[in-house]
Amino acid sequence: LSPPLTSPLASPRRYRGLTLVLTFLCYTSYHLSRKPISIVKSQLHPNCSALGPNPRNDSNSSTWCSWAPFDGDNYKELFGALDNAFLVAYAIGMFISGIFGERLPLRYYLSGGMVLSGLFTALFGLGYFWDIHVLWYFIIVQVCNGLVQTTGWPAVVACVGNWFGKGKRGLIMGIWNSHTSVGNILGSLIAGVWVSSAWGLSFVVPGIIIAAVGIICFFFLVEYPEDVGCSPPLHHDAGGVTSNEKDPEAVTSNEGPLSTSGQSSADRSDSPKEPAEEPEAISFLGALRIPGVVEFSLCLLFAKLVSYTFLYWLPLYIVNVAHFGAKEAGDLSTLFDVGGILGGIFAGLISDYTGGRATTCCVMLVIAAPMLFLYNHVGQNGIGTSIAMLIVCGALVNGPYALITTAVSADLGTHESLKGNAKALSTVTAIIDGTGSIGAALGPLLAGLISPTGWNNVFYMLIAADVLACLLLARVVVKEVRGWCGSMARKRGY
Repeated sequence: LSPPLTSPLASPRRYRGLTLVLTFLCYTSYHLSRKPISIVKSQLHPNCSALGPNPRNDSNSSTWCSWAPFDGDNYKELFGALDNAFLVAYAIGMFISGIFGERLPLRYYLSGGMVLSGLFTALFGLGYFWDIHVLWYFIIVQVCNGLVQTTGWPAVVACVGNWFGKGKRGLIMGIWNSHTSVGNILGSLIAGVWVSSAWGLSFVVPGIIIAAVGIICFFFLVEYPEDVGCSPPLHHDAGGVTSNEKDPEAVTSNEGPLSTSGQSSADRSDSPKEPAEEPEAISFLGALRIPGVVEFSLCLLFAKLVSYTFLYWLPLYIVNVAHFGAKEAGDLSTLFDVGGILGGIFAGLISDYTGGRATTCCVMLVIAAPMLFLYNHVGQNGIGTSIAMLIVCGALVNGPYALITTAVSADLGTHESLKGNAKALSTVTAIIDGTGSIGAALGPLLAGLISPTGWNNVFYMLIAADVLACLLLARVVVKEVRGWCGSMARKRGY
């Protein structure tokens, strides 16, 4: 099955909009299905003494309401193991996923991964209804889910990169990348509906949602502009919209509508075609040699460490420090993602205007470090202060993360050194996000190990990660600043 081909006169704007909406919904559902675990943690090991006397009258009176095997004193380490099972599998699978994404039909790859993600997400929740209390069941489900969820990011970035050139890419992808925060918010709200009554539904419902969106993606996603007779974007034009973008209609002549090769549709269908040389997909080492890939990948490792620590541990932190209920803490944690939406858009807009992707990331990371310190020490002094600090921290933490995983990945995947070979986009995206996923695995794991010593130490770890992320971009920032200085000197006539 494939999307129906239409006339080459069809406006690419309509299909660009369709691609943005579908890929937005796809990755929103991916994050929607990842969020429930952070909401349900506080219900797996709640404060049983606040619920009254033990109705079972057994010896274990302090944890009678907890869900085994998370009813022991090591419950934080077990929660860290759950997070790490998913994130380590995700990090390992991401490096492989980009290679498959370059060689398989993106529509099949993406929709198949979403259906499987829905299956494994639902299986975690079914452990509640099947009364499963074996740790390895939940670990295995998390590992499988982490592997199949790697199908999402390289595929959606490649689809968007196929349809959009570099003009205004930072702003477009900054807005588009809000799917991460929107998915986290919806995942928190949906999981919060059942967290106190039947926490299994907090996983089953998101699992059904992502599987349903995957089926929609299978029937309606268009991978390439050429599939519907539209001209592809000119990736090498970094200075704004290309001629094709200015005139969205296909160029015509007396013979009829022309394709990008300059042949009419009739010529393409009736005349024998020259065997076109299909560019080969870039190798892993070849992608690493693209200037900037290593620096941005290592920066994302530490930036994603901070972001995912908040993703998985913020609701539990609010429960422990502010003494809110599980649902209230989950709802309040969504404000961090609201800030993430604003930060991603702001980072994309500024980086488009200045042309400095690395400098934009570096400045936001520098400001984020003291803001994390302030949130930990004064962020709980009143609900108003907590709301404001969460939004600001979310913007500063997720802004660089969003910019690197979207606009920077797309820029490097269509770098001028590739000489027009668009086969590198999924591989470069997978390398950058895969390296970042190592940090995403380390952050929650370290939080689980450090939190028993006090939440202050967790925040010191996050601040150190932000500083390291900033330092790793120093060489690229210096290069951008030198470019600006040279440009200013030329304008002054020197």
